[in-house]
Amino acid sequence: MSRPEEDAPLRILHVFRAPLGGLFRHVLDLARGQVERGHDVGILCDSTTGGSRAGDVFAELAPVLTLGVTRLPMSRYPSLTDARAQIGMIGRRWRLQPDIVHGHGSKGGVYARLPALLTPGRRYATAYTPHGGSFNYKPGSAQHRLYMTIERMLERATDMFLFESRFIAGRFRAHVGHEPRTDHRIILNGIAEAEFAPIRHGESAAELLYLGELRQAKGVDTLIEALALLKQHGLTPRLMIVGSGPDEEMLRQLAQVRGVAGQCHFRGPAPIREALAEGRIMVIPSRAESLPYVILEAAAAAQPLIATDVGGIGEIYGPDHRHRLIAPDDNALLARTIAAMLATPDEERQRQAADLARHVEQNFRLDSMTDGVLAAYRAALARRRG
Repeated sequence: MSRPEEDAPLRILHVFRAPLGGLFRHVLDLARGQVERGHDVGILCDSTTGGSRAGDVFAELAPVLTLGVTRLPMSRYPSLTDARAQIGMIGRRWRLQPDIVHGHGSKGGVYARLPALLTPGRRYATAYTPHGGSFNYKPGSAQHRLYMTIERMLERATDMFLFESRFIAGRFRAHVGHEPRTDHRIILNGIAEAEFAPIRHGESAAELLYLGELRQAKGVDTLIEALALLKQHGLTPRLMIVGSGPDEEMLRQLAQVRGVAGQCHFRGPAPIREALAEGRIMVIPSRAESLPYVILEAAAAAQPLIATDVGGIGEIYGPDHRHRLIAPDDNALLARTIAAMLATPDEERQRQAADLARHVEQNFRLDSMTDGVLAAYRAALARRRG
């Protein structure tokens, strides 16, 4: 087993549920960066989600993940599947003997930390990155109170909290009721140098683009309603909707009912830079977010953006650009903002986008994120073994 000394390679096991979205992107970035720095890395996640795209990613990564990829059935909501997955997780950890078990998201946090709660003298350290999850789920409801009770219980089994945004750190304080009582750090998501290359749009690119999951929290229905309002005033921009999710059929029906189905083109998930090339202005009308990669990547690529001021999006924009964000869940405001952006000369749109890209380049670097997480691991492991 490796030692906590500064130069010793670490054995790191990342645990999360669904290989989808920004959380998956975050884990993959960390895993690749940690492998490049000479550490032994493994992944444990759900086997029922992610589809062929997740399978392709894991097949590509498998040769460099020396602790392997383990996939077990995991349910989104509490069920008997949790017990089987937890037992599988314990067995895998026992065989791998990691130095660090890093749980991501609410479910990953339970799987990573529940066994640690029962083994206070363990030699491995636990890290936890919430990514929003249960902290954003129906605040004030009975379910949310139950989730926060679980978070308070598992806090005792957490050696290091790694918040990806100041927003989520604030959610923890507000809903758990105090600052984390163990070590905690805010380490912002980061992106790679290649992602700062501007996007080239083809002649067939739609005027508008939505990229992300198709579910209620993302506010895509608000965007479709805004299109209907614009149509009443003679504006009929095309909208490319790239993604998948439980609300896809409902959104297709809404577009039909509102008379804008001919403007809305749905397609499945695609690599982000490929998707960004299909629309000249990206619109993210979310009702709730953490620190979304889709905004980071689009901003870095100097893609003109319309976004709502929710979650950590304001942290991405920073104090000089935050005034450009709009309130969520306001069809009329979104319609007016889209109309104003369409009327803005392309040169001005590109100037605004380039200004935001420079801010992101200065503050959201992948190397900084990877090195910051590794330094946090070292500190947690030194205390655990000290």
